Amino acid sequence: MKIYKLTNKNGVELKVISYGGRLTSLKVPDRNGNFENVVLNLEAPEDYLQDNPFFGALIGRYSNRIAKGEFTLDGQKYTLAQNNTENHLHGGEKGFDKVMWSVKELSASNALKLTYTSKDMEEGYPGKLDVVVMYKLNEDNSLDLEYEATTNKKTIVNLTQHSYFNLSGDFEEKVLDHRVEINADAFLPVDQSVIPTGEVRLVSNTAFDFRKPKTLGEHIMDADEQLRLASGYDHTWILNENGRGLRFAASAVQPTSGRKLEVFTTEPGMQLYTGNWLDGSLPIPKTDKKYHKMTGFCFETQHFPDSPNHSNFPSVVLEPGEIYRSKTSFRFSVE
Repeated sequence: MKIYKLTNKNGVELKVISYGGRLTSLKVPDRNGNFENVVLNLEAPEDYLQDNPFFGALIGRYSNRIAKGEFTLDGQKYTLAQNNTENHLHGGEKGFDKVMWSVKELSASNALKLTYTSKDMEEGYPGKLDVVVMYKLNEDNSLDLEYEATTNKKTIVNLTQHSYFNLSGDFEEKVLDHRVEINADAFLPVDQSVIPTGEVRLVSNTAFDFRKPKTLGEHIMDADEQLRLASGYDHTWILNENGRGLRFAASAVQPTSGRKLEVFTTEPGMQLYTGNWLDGSLPIPKTDKKYHKMTGFCFETQHFPDSPNHSNFPSVVLEPGEIYRSKTSFRFSVE
């Protein structure tokens, strides 16, 4: 396992390991110019080999959940691992978060090129899938993630990046003070196993309305059935202006540090996850403390959960001869 580092002229620094293509550190300045890591991480690269909630990982072949680990393609039923109660989560028992990626440093573009070939029927998915992911650190303090994939057999694909952010840089602190905006008029309600019901629900007059910035904590404790089912936010928002290429998806601002994160994506949806299942079992590096519930949040840009089983959701099918392409940009600044 190897560690790779990118740094820009402003001193922003990120580290990625080959195992899971995981982002293990991302140091950005606060309003006073103090640099701190803002992604939840583990002490050493080998610590990622132990069980953890996808810290900083690349996720595939299918990010998020597939109901009962089953989908049908051209009349053929495929069975996947049920690794999240009765459902399939984040690619299975050994998803892209648990494989060794080949990494090439592209110094001219301040980028890392990660490649992985997933064999036909790996984790139950049809087709040999060749995947390329680029991490590119730009001089404007943005981090671009670019994904490409091709297959030799009709299959499904849904890739994302699973970093947990805490813009305070203090991982003992909950993220409920972060002021969040999401460019979405609707979200996907879930059932008791956090699978989308198929309904598209408007965010108006709900705890899920982030069209104007508000703190994550403002409504997260509301007596809302959807928040109860997921123990907080763990839902997909249907981003506005789908099909218009790279556009604004979401932002978060931490008031004390002034750090601001803006997300732009080509994807139709984004999962906001508020670290509801961080349970105090994992140590915070260089402290005697542990990661507790809601000390990190994820902005997972992606297609919708369980799409293969919902004909009204955007398609996740990839055919031979086609190229799966996706781009997400994380842009850091201060207020």
